Order: sequence, then C-alpha cells, then structure tokens
Amino acid sequence: MAAVSVREYTWVRACSSGFLVPDRGVAVLLPGGAQAALFRTGDGVLYAVGNIDPFTGAAVMSRGITGDRGGEPTVASPMLKQVFSLRTGVCLDVEGVRLPVYAVRERGGRVEVAAEAV
Repeated sequence: MAAVSVREYTWVRACSSGFLVPDRGVAVLLPGGAQAALFRTGDGVLYAVGNIDPFTGAAVMSRGITGDRGGEPTVASPMLKQVFSLRTGVCLDVEGVRLPVYAVRERGGRVEVAAEAV
C-alpha cells in the first residue's frame, strides 16, 4: 500500500461564519500581499479564489457575480465579465487563464483561508 501525502496549510482567519452572506464575496488579505476572494454559495459551500482579475489586474473578484454554468459554481469578474470556476479557478471563457484556488475551512464559528494557493 502506498503512503498518502496530506498537505498541511497555514490558515488565515478571514471572518466570522455569520459575516458571509450567501452568493456575496469578501476580500481576504493573505501573507506576502496575496489576496483571496472568499464566497459562500447559496448551497452553503465555501470557496476561495484569487482576488486579482487576471485581465485587468484589479483586485475585484470578491465583488464578482456568483452563478452556475452547467452545474459548475462560478464567479464572473465585475470588470469584463469573464467567468471562472470557483472549484478550479479555470476561466470558462478564455482558454489558458485561471485564478489561484485556496483551501477554505470553517472552525469554531470562524472561516479560515489557506495562506498559499492549492
């Protein structure tokens, strides 16, 4: 039987669980100047992707519009409206473009985001 490697994360406290409004994002500052856009979708699932729009360089993805494309949870950039998967960060409109994806967890009434992208 092969050993399974489990990645350990450094966690950043983002906000209290009750602060997140379904289908609305919040920006989270991470160590080293990175930013994540944190979302709780209408079905209660937490996602975090990079907050920097790769097409404009603006820190706006947390203000994006959440949705669904063929069962895939998504966020659309509020700038130029490109749509990204919240699960993988892949841009569904332009091949080869993606947002970093961050692990998220909820513990003790707080939401935490991994300090580094997955």
